[in-house]
Amino acid sequence: MFFASDNGAGASPRIVEAVGAALSAGPALAYGADAWTKRVEQRFCDLFEREVAVFLLTSGTAANALALAHVTPAWGAVFCHEESHSNASECGAPEFYGGMKLIGLPGAGGKIAPSVLEAGLRKLYVGDPHSVQPATLSLTNLTECGTLYRPDEITALTQIARAHGLTIHLDGARLANAVAAARCTPAEMTWKAGVDVLSFGATKGGAIAAEAVVFFDPKRAKDFAFRRMRGGHLLSKMRFVAAQFDAWLADGHWLALAGHANGMARRLAAALQAEGLRIAWPVEGNEAFVVLPAAFHAELAASGVRIADWRRGSMGGNTTVGEHEILGRFVCSFATREEEVDQLVAMFRAFSASARAAERGLEKKGRSLRGGAPH
Repeated sequence: MFFASDNGAGASPRIVEAVGAALSAGPALAYGADAWTKRVEQRFCDLFEREVAVFLLTSGTAANALALAHVTPAWGAVFCHEESHSNASECGAPEFYGGMKLIGLPGAGGKIAPSVLEAGLRKLYVGDPHSVQPATLSLTNLTECGTLYRPDEITALTQIARAHGLTIHLDGARLANAVAAARCTPAEMTWKAGVDVLSFGATKGGAIAAEAVVFFDPKRAKDFAFRRMRGGHLLSKMRFVAAQFDAWLADGHWLALAGHANGMARRLAAALQAEGLRIAWPVEGNEAFVVLPAAFHAELAASGVRIADWRRGSMGGNTTVGEHEILGRFVCSFATREEEVDQLVAMFRAFSASARAAERGLEKKGRSLRGGAPH
């Protein structure tokens, strides 16, 4: 069983079939001049209920880095959560492509509070050439902790950012899960809430390798085609990325896949919580963060069950991790089956029963020793 990441899942059969159909269709124009790419560009406009400029890529890191570099000057500051993927897990790619400075802000559960953003903005000296200048706010939805920014929460942050002249970027590697959880439209989650540019990921949601940068004002995309090429992401056979998006977005398939993954995470969290385990944050998408006995984590690893031993920086609240515990991240995907979830829960029940039996045995042995000791 694999719960370490939704990146570990394969691909939706519809998407595999779509790529196969593109392969068998014969030659096509290269570098995005093909019919698949043109069709997907229109599909994005329909999805977001307005004209957008969309650029296909294969890497979420590239999507974030190139998008941030495009909207942020080299002397600019990007405010983001300190545990965001751009800040903590992309090896300095945004700084490499754009030269800007990322400023990580704290926040429990991977979320930035409006008051924290305001405090961060006050720390920079606007107009002072000795200070980087506030330029961009980058949010992540779902967050690194699996929590959800609802449209009104995004709006509250973008209004503050806009008042300070910032551009707003959204890392949507798991935007499908966020939209499915919030039961809103993609437009309500993005540009209607104040977002200017989106890194939109399909890879975690059932594609093979398909990401996109979406500009909600096409004028903002001026010269991004050169930036994508310079970054090595203008693929000659772009139709195979476009074919993935075409199948993923058709007939709401992307939301159905995300909804299934979210449902499996809720099922897992509810069952483990019923067994007495503590859930770090509300399960709002396809990730559950559970405080586990370290011995159970070792047992899972020995059994071939893969989860992530997560860092604890943004815990907050009343949840703590003890000396002999870990914070386990369980990520469900479109391919996660109910039987897998139930089997994992059964493994914990067996572990818990064994631990209780061992504890009773120790207590019995202790009583026996005390009863036989001389007075």
